[in-house]
Amino acid sequence: MTTTLATHRARLLDGVPLTERRMTLSGLPTAVLEGGSGPPMVLLHGPGESAVNWRWIAGDLVTTHRVVAPDLPAHGSTGSDPDRLDEEGVLEWLDALVERTCGEPAVLVGHVLGGAIATRYAVGNPRRLRALVLVDSLGLGRFRPGIGFASTFARFTARPSERGYERFMNHCAHDLDALRADLGADWPAFVSYNLGLARSETASGARKLFRRVGLPRIDPGDLDRIQVPTVLIWGRHDEALKLKIAEAASERHGWPLHVVEDAADDPPRDQPGAFVRALRGALDATG
Repeated sequence: MTTTLATHRARLLDGVPLTERRMTLSGLPTAVLEGGSGPPMVLLHGPGESAVNWRWIAGDLVTTHRVVAPDLPAHGSTGSDPDRLDEEGVLEWLDALVERTCGEPAVLVGHVLGGAIATRYAVGNPRRLRALVLVDSLGLGRFRPGIGFASTFARFTARPSERGYERFMNHCAHDLDALRADLGADWPAFVSYNLGLARSETASGARKLFRRVGLPRIDPGDLDRIQVPTVLIWGRHDEALKLKIAEAASERHGWPLHVVEDAADDPPRDQPGAFVRALRGALDATG
């Protein structure tokens, strides 16, 4: 990671009660944010992002859990191995993370790409987990984003620019002006950091992981094999993974669905308070 990116990352994490450390997992240098005490909770972020995106809810979660938030392979400050950016490689990496950081079964929370990875992991590793929480997750249905989301995503991916990022974020954030106001003086660092990730040497690896692990629909038969309590939390206004995907999965598999109002594809960022209440309520219900 360049000095500039590291500076933006440090600014966005300033005041967030998580400490960054580096570890090698399945041969891959990995950046992990950790904090708090209590039962372990592992947070897997979305595509093209990093663990920094949990900054909005980390302060709440560390009061009751030991939070473990890694940068996914080829994302953020974690390295990339072109030969391991597939389901087998990322699940081996995740298993090494859980074994290294969790002394007891963990709550596994996955957002978008992180949700697809978490779901695939839960299929074969029930003893490692206490609960599975899927947030606007890939893998549960066909990926058919709205036209506005799809077009701005394609343009930004092909040629990352500040203007393109803001156009794309108009379809990712429920209220971009509110997000800008919430970040205040940190908004330029937020934009520059995410723009830097999109331009980084590992960005092609991040896209490969998205295509290979995030986009393919998970076989419903495999979803039926998940043995740990599973909960869905979804933004009402998600343009990429529409609410009907969650509703269908909830009906088929009997997974409770919590809809976060005034949120798009990232409820922890759009409505952190409502998201944490939904998450805590879901975990209380699972015992």
